[in-house]
Amino acid sequence: VKPQVFAALYPLDSAEFELFRESLERLSLNDAALSYQPEQSSALGSGFRCGFLGTLHMEIVIERLEVEHGIELLATAPTVAYQIIDSSNNLLEIENPSKYPEPNHINEVKEPIAKATMLVPEKFIGNVISLCEEKRGIQKNLSYSGSRAVLKYEMPLNEVVFDFYDKLKSVTKGYASFDYQIEGYQEDNLVKMQILVNDEPVDALSMMVHRSK
Repeated sequence: VKPQVFAALYPLDSAEFELFRESLERLSLNDAALSYQPEQSSALGSGFRCGFLGTLHMEIVIERLEVEHGIELLATAPTVAYQIIDSSNNLLEIENPSKYPEPNHINEVKEPIAKATMLVPEKFIGNVISLCEEKRGIQKNLSYSGSRAVLKYEMPLNEVVFDFYDKLKSVTKGYASFDYQIEGYQEDNLVKMQILVNDEPVDALSMMVHRSK
């Protein structure tokens, strides 16, 4: 099982790092989809970059760590794995934005694309189409099943995992259902956005965004 969504987790209390590591080890014994590797942040200290099947899986793992093991965690924004062809034509797969190469060393960037299916009450179609366009979605099909519309879109997985589901529920007052599957990778104009605190970049807050945003 290959993780599709990645986020860095840091214990709020650095003294709990060893407990956090042991808890992740125990959790991974009965959850084959969970992957993790150590990560060090100059701003947030020691933690782990974890791989999940999706945002729901991420929320469940964080909830279990906090409830079952009593660890308070800080999670970075979820991201996905990008394929980069560098200036030497090597293919790199990078899920940590802080490891993103300098622009002059990049020939091409590809992002994973999701094929999304939404079942939406007819009166909310306009809201959902606007949301999908905002998320760089491309409409593939629109059909009807009774009083509901079935919308099919292709959109970047990064846009889906960040906050799409919450916004979809908001614009449909909770009446939409949503499912997606990964379709492959597609080239696009993506850049790394850094967040500066006191004029210093904080590596854990870096994220990939489309240049238009």
